[in-house]
Amino acid sequence: MTSFWTGKRIRLRGIEPEDWTTLRGFAVDEDRLGDVLHPPRSAASFRTMTKEQAAAKPDDDCFGLAIEAVATGETVGAIGSHQADPRAGWFEYGITMGADHRRKGYAAEAAVMLLRFMFAERRYHKCEARIFAHNEASLALHRRLGFAEEGRLRDHEFFAGRHHDLVMMGMLADEFAQLHAVSEP
Repeated sequence: MTSFWTGKRIRLRGIEPEDWTTLRGFAVDEDRLGDVLHPPRSAASFRTMTKEQAAAKPDDDCFGLAIEAVATGETVGAIGSHQADPRAGWFEYGITMGADHRRKGYAAEAAVMLLRFMFAERRYHKCEARIFAHNEASLALHRRLGFAEEGRLRDHEFFAGRHHDLVMMGMLADEFAQLHAVSEP
């Protein structure tokens, strides 16, 4: 049997201190894609962040993982659960992929793996994702995965000199189970 965290194309693993350069590259790429603009961060801040993440224990089902291509061992993206409410049974997740690694199936496989863990192993009832309305690729990915648009926060975020809509998407555990085998490793 293969590891629960290893799929056909990707493997999810903990963030390591040496991932700082790759994660910095993802952050720069997100700025170019029209994500919320942040002031430039130093290399030292990325080194500190990855060192802290590498040493941290998962906190209330909130964690970050690197997405690694099985064929090359290269870190191609990152995924994580950013908020969780075990009492109400929901969690929010996010995913980012390096520019050279998009449209290869890595993001979908990583998302299914994380959702399978949170729904089947941690017994959450609902997953939420917040996506900028102009990010058509991410909206399409989430629709293919089985997420439904639950609402739109109009002019909710301000960046690049203007306000932008934020699309709220959600998927319930039983919806996930209908589309994706829950027991697959």
